[in-house]
Amino acid sequence: MSSALMPTYARQPVGFSRGEGVWLFDTEGRRYLDTTAGIAVCGLGHAHPAVAEAIADQARTLVHTSNLYQVPLQEKLGEALRDVSGMELCFFGNSGAEANEAAIKLARLFAHKHKGISEPAIIVMENSFHGRTLATLSATGNKKIQDGFGPLVPGFVRVPFDDVAAIEKAAAENPNIVAILVEPIQGESGVRAPAAGIAPYLEALHAICDKNDWLLMLDEIQTGNGRTGKYFAYQHSAILPDVVSTAKGLGNGFPIGACLVRGKARDLFGPGNHGTTYGGTPLACRAALTTIEELRKGPIDNARVMGERIRSGFLNTLGDLGVTVEGAGLMLGVVLPKPCGELVARAREDGVLLIVSAENRIRLLPPLIINGEEADLLVEKISALVRTFLNEGAAA
Repeated sequence: MSSALMPTYARQPVGFSRGEGVWLFDTEGRRYLDTTAGIAVCGLGHAHPAVAEAIADQARTLVHTSNLYQVPLQEKLGEALRDVSGMELCFFGNSGAEANEAAIKLARLFAHKHKGISEPAIIVMENSFHGRTLATLSATGNKKIQDGFGPLVPGFVRVPFDDVAAIEKAAAENPNIVAILVEPIQGESGVRAPAAGIAPYLEALHAICDKNDWLLMLDEIQTGNGRTGKYFAYQHSAILPDVVSTAKGLGNGFPIGACLVRGKARDLFGPGNHGTTYGGTPLACRAALTTIEELRKGPIDNARVMGERIRSGFLNTLGDLGVTVEGAGLMLGVVLPKPCGELVARAREDGVLLIVSAENRIRLLPPLIINGEEADLLVEKISALVRTFLNEGAAA
């Protein structure tokens, strides 16, 4: 029988029946080392007992009431996010794309309310990824996924990532710019980090925004929730942004997104300006609250330690072949000297789940609870595959 699903994914020929920590088990019982964590979602690993119990208990208690009423667990989650972020207020949605939609609307509202600009523009980066809704797709710097969906939403000025001079040039040429939307480390394009580090880049952008009275809006959907060794990646620097979007690891697999604001963005939204049916349900908030509690018990520090262990492991085993590593914490891109998409199938056959992005980058996003033995196994298995693959090319 043919599938009843729209063919929007090129799915791999494997399905999973259960998970445990950094491991997934397929429908035939075979075990796989998961280096993807559901694309940076399951930071606490699969079937984390505290999260599982919280979801089960809340499902037995109260799942949904709507935002027509007070939601006490939303208030608690907002306080927890304020505590870990240094931001001031939160809006809860269902996903990262919805969080970025809120950020884009905030920038436009800021332009209309405070700057008298009727056709505002937001600076975004080449090779960025912000979502697949029409506005976030338009903000994304990937023509391949935009093809066929025009006309795109106007109001975005694209510049190269990690190029402060290009932003200053855009500022001089376009008086309608009101904000910068940027990932501290680009994820979907294969883990691309600022060459001089996160701190100098974000601090330079913050200074430009201050000078021009713009909003600095950080897309921390993939970099947030402990992934880089801090709760948010901007915490590697001395700055506080005006807007932060986050999702993915926020609920450890339960869908929830959040848009956090402070400063110039704090009081832009009022009743009726924005809304959502499912955002911030009691069930989603309970999952996220438990995830934050568990992340603060050690996995964030572990991400930093294990990330350095994995980085140095790859450089030691593959550095002689021209392989480099970008990223921070457990958001790492292993950069090969040639396209390596075929490694996905080879790794799967060897019991390892991989993502390859931008043709030649292995994107590593393992659960933040990975231990030293598992990290060493990850390096050992992937290094062996990469060395064989690169030597095949050299022999040919």
